[in-house]
Amino acid sequence: MTTSSVTRRMVLKGTGSLVVGFALAEALGVSVADAIAANRGELRIDPTTHAGADDAWLILTAKGTTIFSARVELGTGVQTALTQIVVEELRLGMAKVEFIQGDTVRTPAAGTVGSKSIQQGGPLLRQAAATAYQALLAKAAAYLKAPASSITATKGKFTVNGTAKSVTYEKLLTGPDVLLTTSATAPVVSPSSYKIVGTSVPRVDIPGKALATFTYVSDLSLPGMLHGRVVRPNGRNAQFSAITQMARAEAIPGFVAVVQQDNFVGVVAETEYAASLIAAPATGIVVQWTAGAALAPMATLESELKDPANHYGTFNDDAHGDFAAAYAAAEQQLTASYFTPYQMHAAMGASCAVADVKEAPDPVTGIQATVWSGTQNVYNLRGAIATLLFGAGNASKVHVRYEEASGCYGHDGVDDAAADAALLSQAVKKPVRLQWTRQNEHGWEPLGEAAAHDMEAGITGGSLVAWHHRLYALTANSRPGNNNAGTLLAGTLKGSLPADLPANSNNSSGRNAPVTYEFADSLTDAKLVRSFSTLGATSRVAAAPLTYKFLRTTALRSLGGFSNSFANESFLDEVAHATGQDPLQIRLNALAGDPRAHAVVAALQSAWDSRPAGGNGVGAGLGFQQYEEENAYAATYAEVEVDPVTGKVRVTRVVVAHDCGLIINPDGLRNQIEGNVIQGISRTTHEEVVYNANGVTSVVWQIAPPFNVTTQYEVIRFNEVPTIECILIDRPNEPAWGAGEPAIGTIGGAVGNAVFAATGKRVRQLPMTPERVLGTPVE
Repeated sequence: MTTSSVTRRMVLKGTGSLVVGFALAEALGVSVADAIAANRGELRIDPTTHAGADDAWLILTAKGTTIFSARVELGTGVQTALTQIVVEELRLGMAKVEFIQGDTVRTPAAGTVGSKSIQQGGPLLRQAAATAYQALLAKAAAYLKAPASSITATKGKFTVNGTAKSVTYEKLLTGPDVLLTTSATAPVVSPSSYKIVGTSVPRVDIPGKALATFTYVSDLSLPGMLHGRVVRPNGRNAQFSAITQMARAEAIPGFVAVVQQDNFVGVVAETEYAASLIAAPATGIVVQWTAGAALAPMATLESELKDPANHYGTFNDDAHGDFAAAYAAAEQQLTASYFTPYQMHAAMGASCAVADVKEAPDPVTGIQATVWSGTQNVYNLRGAIATLLFGAGNASKVHVRYEEASGCYGHDGVDDAAADAALLSQAVKKPVRLQWTRQNEHGWEPLGEAAAHDMEAGITGGSLVAWHHRLYALTANSRPGNNNAGTLLAGTLKGSLPADLPANSNNSSGRNAPVTYEFADSLTDAKLVRSFSTLGATSRVAAAPLTYKFLRTTALRSLGGFSNSFANESFLDEVAHATGQDPLQIRLNALAGDPRAHAVVAALQSAWDSRPAGGNGVGAGLGFQQYEEENAYAATYAEVEVDPVTGKVRVTRVVVAHDCGLIINPDGLRNQIEGNVIQGISRTTHEEVVYNANGVTSVVWQIAPPFNVTTQYEVIRFNEVPTIECILIDRPNEPAWGAGEPAIGTIGGAVGNAVFAATGKRVRQLPMTPERVLGTPVE
């Protein structure tokens, strides 16, 4: 939990400071001193001047170093890694560094997305720390009356080489305050001299989490805080009709209020238990709804995605040469279709938030609403909630503070829970804590998109001469933003419309649809599928009233990359089989022009050479991708066992070769790769959202008759986790790329190819359930 702030005592009256950032002065709107003096002794960003520039700030005082980070710790270890980068440049040793993150009045604006925290945030902090170090070095030279070139720093102390003359950073920081603009040319530590970066420093956040002393957002408690529950419509397009049994609800001890605004219905009580009783139709209110339009049937989802009536546009994502001519002239044409259903984030802990909306703005800060949320972008959530509560143009009235929630890669329910809490708090004028139920989480979180793929390849002379990937794409990004209340579930329930559908699929639903293989004649295009009714056949603008045809979709780990790479890597294996080529060699040949790509695939040679023979229920397969076609490289070898009677696929061994440039923390990187593998196997073999005409029906983890008889959302279990081996290719002189998502894209293809090797069955639909495997013919 973030608790501290930069105070006037720290920066002005007390110990002096060194404040560094690329655009800090602009963000504050005034000088550091004036900003603090004007804001009750706190360093507070001026909401009218902060332009949202990506940045990272450092403040050094005699009492310590503080990072002000736009990127937040989602449980991935970025706090530790970013700290390593800072202390390396400052020559501090692995000293304790305070980490202020995701706060709309104290940190820069940027989201934590796309495996970019280290890749984008790291260089900003590195240069800020390098700038600070040069300033400290100049101070030390003056203090010690020695040339800077004769001074060496270690663990927070400067020493004149060959002498006993020294001075601590603490001593140097007792002078006047200094605000520096980060210098892009400040010299940085050479990778060959790294002492902290590149080592497996233990995660700074783990002890508190392991010992259950860490404070998550769900643990937050405010004086006078009440508890909320929401009551969702009984259909995705249902409309509010009436509330009955109010007297019964009001008789429940602790009752505070029932809040109904358009289709948004919630309750507030003095305790969470009372709120649950009031919201339950068996004990509290009963909400009646008028049925709306049905969703596209689950049984025909793939054909619905391909139906031209559901398309609002076409996007040519990538093209080389002349695919059409090469395909037409090829000796052999190969085609196949692949499909991935909706999948969930399925956070282990349900989304939770706390909101405190006052009757009037604070006379000094102008803030009227404070929201604590596990959001990945506090600024975007601020704008959307401000519009929801106060109308457009009121972002400065809302303060959003990041507090860690259940781990998640992508946009799950935490933003929507924050909006729910804010609406209820505004209604009762007291702080409200709101935690979704499991049924709410599974039933209403924004999902990973379903996707269909048509693949074509031309083969001549035993070689691939033409390649085509057509994607049928729902949006993979509906995060809060653009001061639009309709980007929040509560906003749409109140009648706001969501953001326009995307103009293209590039690096979103179409992430990693283009391949980086050197195919002379290739084409990647997409049919853009409308999620809801729009103003016209080619319009991206939602029509009122909002009517969903497909379930709400957004960013799930790697966005469209998981399904796109599953299709690409499976189909390339089909080409290898059709042409009699070795699956590893065909990839090496097609990556010959990219030494780093070639190296990660070649790193699997040993595993590949010792693979099972296949054909007897045991087999091995490969997958490769370069994340976003320009960042980290990952190649995966997977071994599976397929039960011939039940059809159950069990992944027994996975080897991942990974190149993300400079490795900041090897153990942290392994953690990320292992997480990619486990979630990737789960999505490949287990995960599928089940729904009907009204909405999601797989709203529990498992069926437990007689209490739970609904369909379940199946995920991998601990006893199904395979042996995972990581081959880390460190490139100290290359930029550090993110590792949170690259490997997952390789898993679906590698497992599917292993299943084919084991059984001769090409399973082209995820997840590869026992029933689906048994129903797939041998080819």
